[in-house]
Amino acid sequence: MAKRTNKARSAYVCNACGVGLPKWSGQCPDCGAWNLVEEVPKPAAGGRSGYAGAAGGGGEAVLLAAVDPQERTRLGSGIAEFDRVLGGGLVQGSVVLIGGDPGIGKSTLLLQACASLGREHPVLYVSGEESPQQVGLRARRLGLAGEGVRLLSETCVERVLATAATERPRILVVDSIQTLHTELLHSAPGSVSQVRDTAAQLVRFAKQADTSIFLVGHVTKEGALAGPRVLEHMVDTVLYFEGEATGSLRLIRSVKNRFGAVNELGVFAMTDRGLREVPNPSAIFLSRHTESVSGSLVMVTREGTRPLMVEVQALVDASPLANPRRVTLGLDQNRLSMLLAVLHRHGGVAMFDRDVFVNVVGGVRITETAADLTVLLAVLSSYRDHPLAPDLAVFGEVGLSGEIRPVPNGPDRLREAAKHGIRRIIAPTANVPKSGIEGLEIVRVKDLHEAIDAVLT
Repeated sequence: MAKRTNKARSAYVCNACGVGLPKWSGQCPDCGAWNLVEEVPKPAAGGRSGYAGAAGGGGEAVLLAAVDPQERTRLGSGIAEFDRVLGGGLVQGSVVLIGGDPGIGKSTLLLQACASLGREHPVLYVSGEESPQQVGLRARRLGLAGEGVRLLSETCVERVLATAATERPRILVVDSIQTLHTELLHSAPGSVSQVRDTAAQLVRFAKQADTSIFLVGHVTKEGALAGPRVLEHMVDTVLYFEGEATGSLRLIRSVKNRFGAVNELGVFAMTDRGLREVPNPSAIFLSRHTESVSGSLVMVTREGTRPLMVEVQALVDASPLANPRRVTLGLDQNRLSMLLAVLHRHGGVAMFDRDVFVNVVGGVRITETAADLTVLLAVLSSYRDHPLAPDLAVFGEVGLSGEIRPVPNGPDRLREAAKHGIRRIIAPTANVPKSGIEGLEIVRVKDLHEAIDAVLT
């Protein structure tokens, strides 16, 4: 009888419920999910993992008190807005995942950062979508010298890691993670199992070799990163590109960062020479009118550690539909519906037969509740056709009982408003410092009635 060889085989797992299957199936027999059964590597009989370089035995545990809590070294990318989003620079040995729509500028930004980092540190740029000649042409168009940056066109993660082990780069860029594949699996590149396993090998290499890695990720139609959600949990930092590909503004938002502030925002302008930093984004997002207009109001928001001035525009019009429309750009549509109910119940203004449109100028997406009061007053201004002064700003959270709740970092918002020429601001009572702000008239409000009286009288 022939002796069986001790080779690694493949198994299949449903990504919805996690049940193991002996062979591939279009539908999971356990949970009924379709097209979620993926191939995963099955370790050989020696108990050794299928991942390259995995140890066969257990590691040595250490006491938490004995761990040296020294600060990790940060590398400056030479791009201040990029370093801000990263939390002050690139942490040595960290893994950063960057996602965004096609053509929005992910590869351009990383190539600019690599050209700056390559002056002092060895950089390896791995491209699975472009040849070295194509990357070189893009670098020449951007006016980048690229000294210290080595290019590799490869899609096999084992060969990428073998080259990285030989080159020993300080920074490794993989563009993109969906183009890589591992020889341990037979599924197509970009599948859930391929993305998960290739990312796991790259993360392990980053921690062992103390190499900082940038991973470029594709996004789905819904704007989320393609591939398994576990990919975002494996990396240290997740950055998203925002903004319209046809526009000039590009926003980078940090949605996860183990070494810095979450929800930090970096602002760039796309030019023919690449991405250019915008150090004072409030001046761009704040389009000041020469005269008072109805439905337009300035809001003081906060993105990460930075206060930001943006303009909120509202349009209220008679609706020919049985169910009036509630359309938002840059805001949560469900929260607008809730705020309109609060306006009716505690402000006495009904919008049952009106279409309400709300837009945040500049393409910024506002997720914090400090925009509540600004949205309501802008809607009320458009409904009553009551123009508001261009030097008026508002912020505050609105509760379901009509109270105006304080928001974090109120004094910083007030100082940002005074710096950009705001002369009058409506803010929650608890957010106003006792000493006030020089050159700024602050109207304290504690409920919706007081806020309405402050803008309509």
